[in-house]
Amino acid sequence: MKKLFLLLFTAFLFIGCSSDDDTIYDYIGTWSGKYTGSDDGTWNLVVASDGKVTGTMHSTVNDENYNISGNLTDTGDLTAVIGLPDDGEFKGTLSREKKGNGNWSNAVPTPARYGTWTGDKK
Repeated sequence: MKKLFLLLFTAFLFIGCSSDDDTIYDYIGTWSGKYTGSDDGTWNLVVASDGKVTGTMHSTVNDENYNISGNLTDTGDLTAVIGLPDDGEFKGTLSREKKGNGNWSNAVPTPARYGTWTGDKK
């Protein structure tokens, strides 16, 4: 009986400790990369344990900084706004493999600018 209990307990541990569970903890930390399109530059984000995202974009064309703020889901879906109040969007996906990509748009300065971004976790 003792051996059966130990066998069932061990099986339960393997089943209950799957590495595929979605958790925000895989994404917490600093992410950075480049963005391109009708403007280009660099971006930096910090993902907090509650999924809040804060950061900046730095335009090498206009030599200006733009705030990024938003949220990240447990599955790595990023939804953020650019500027305060929101003048644009910074959306995409962060992966458990420490890579990220997506699209951005910014209405300031006019005319509106848009493009894509890529990066990784530091």
